[in-house]
Amino acid sequence: MSHEKQVRVLNGWAMLPVVMADFLIAVATLGITQVPLLFILLMGVGVFLCFGFFTLQPNEGRVLILFGEYRGTERQSGWHWTNPLNTKKRISLRARNLNGDKLKVNDNRGNPIEIAAVVVWRVQDTFQASFDVQNYEEYVRMQSESAVRHLANSYAYDHGEANETTLRSGVEEVSAALQKELQERVAKAGVQIDEARLTHLAYAPEIAGVMLRRQQAEAIIAARQMIVHGAVSMVQMALKDLTENKIVELDEERKATMVSNLLVVLCGDRDAQPVINAGTLYT
Repeated sequence: MSHEKQVRVLNGWAMLPVVMADFLIAVATLGITQVPLLFILLMGVGVFLCFGFFTLQPNEGRVLILFGEYRGTERQSGWHWTNPLNTKKRISLRARNLNGDKLKVNDNRGNPIEIAAVVVWRVQDTFQASFDVQNYEEYVRMQSESAVRHLANSYAYDHGEANETTLRSGVEEVSAALQKELQERVAKAGVQIDEARLTHLAYAPEIAGVMLRRQQAEAIIAARQMIVHGAVSMVQMALKDLTENKIVELDEERKATMVSNLLVVLCGDRDAQPVINAGTLYT
């Protein structure tokens, strides 16, 4: 596989006096000879030389092709001159954003999801971008879509196993995997991937409602577990303090009653309504 090579071109300001001298000589010969053949020839040469001038802005390149043969690429910004017979193809070397469309695919568990990504890329090798693929911009777009589809099929949307990376939880790891795969896909086009990140991730509309209820149920269960764990810790602390400080002596039955009352107060959804017991537990 061939790669980009640097080509030597002349400075445009250095070549300008040569072209101007050619036109001045042509005008001078017009008054010397009655036959304007030399004048026409010199004017033709001057006009021909003018087609060799070209300019380059920062982060731009010109691919020079002479009769179908790649001559090289000029990247230096400024005003230049080259052989007028060279075909000069301009290629931007600046960073570009590719905002991908929303794709409907299945995740690792077969759940339909919607996913989209943004890709920041730039041309790194002008030869490969010009000659190894038909249209490097379209090539990057198609390979980006293919990489996002493969990424969605490789990870679960959510609810993974222990220590399993999912699309929602492993944002950095998923983005790194997407950038690595996309770089491998577009390497033959001479393109460098600077960044690739997901911009949209959601369940497909047909299962979004069901999955929302599932997430709500899991959130409620997780909250209940935390509440119960905290309540048990508080009950243990209360019993321990009562025993160590000898505030009251509790037998097993009284401890069970106290634990039950404390758990009702701490774990209930509503404020507890106290009931005053004028007797004892045994009457």
